Amino acid sequence: MPGKRLTPKPKPAPSQGRPIVIVGVGHMGGAIARGLIAAELGPRLILIDPAMKTADARTFRKEGASTGADARVAQGTNPEALILAVKPQMMPQTAPAFADAARHAVVISIAAGTQIESLSLWLGAPKAIVRAMPNLPASIGKGISAAYATPTTTAAQRKLADRLLKAVGDLVWLEGEELLNAVTAVSGSGPAYVFLLAEAMATAGERVGLPPDVAATLARKTIEGAGALLASSAAAPGDLRRSVTSPGGTTEAALKVLMSEGRFEQLLAEAIAAANARGFELAKTR
Repeated sequence: MPGKRLTPKPKPAPSQGRPIVIVGVGHMGGAIARGLIAAELGPRLILIDPAMKTADARTFRKEGASTGADARVAQGTNPEALILAVKPQMMPQTAPAFADAARHAVVISIAAGTQIESLSLWLGAPKAIVRAMPNLPASIGKGISAAYATPTTTAAQRKLADRLLKAVGDLVWLEGEELLNAVTAVSGSGPAYVFLLAEAMATAGERVGLPPDVAATLARKTIEGAGALLASSAAAPGDLRRSVTSPGGTTEAALKVLMSEGRFEQLLAEAIAAANARGFELAKTR
């Protein structure tokens, strides 16, 4: 008896609506674009970057997106969202060209240290502005972003911003713009702290006799596995730490060194405080 013929499931129809403009398609902007394409929003995307690689532009266009080098691509399109993903130092020169596009859109800026007051000035005072701070794991869809919306941002616009930012990971909302510097210090810069830990663990492993390649692999995979366990467990980090620490064992010996007189916590607190203070300093110049 012949088997049944399987009919492939149709792909979901592309989401209809006004365009979504992304200015700057580097690490973060490109990650957001790819996340939105995965969410079937490719045909609504207008991607603008004068430095976009030809191969990248071709790939984005295959997914239905429009690409271009400057603001003229977005003129007259009345976008629903305008995502500014250029480097902070480029924002004063770049943003004014998109004042028309920003008029009826929710503007989402991911430029670190660039305050809403400045964005509003450059963009002709649009009503809806969201400042967001994603981190590097957003490039693989595993980021964590924090965002603040101006009071004049409508509930619908905030919901849209929530959807767009979640294309690259999780999202938390803040009650005050000033908290974004602390977010930058903890999660924005945080991946660098973890990478430094991996470096230090590998170096320490070599010092106790491991071959360099083995030490590097052990450090990398230990951090990768610990992160996955932390993500999948409902237990608090402290509880997970204690579950690994047998009384009188090797882990306890190591933690006694790290936690002696609170020096590990103090060093990390000083590092995050320094990053937070630098964020405020940079904000004064933008």
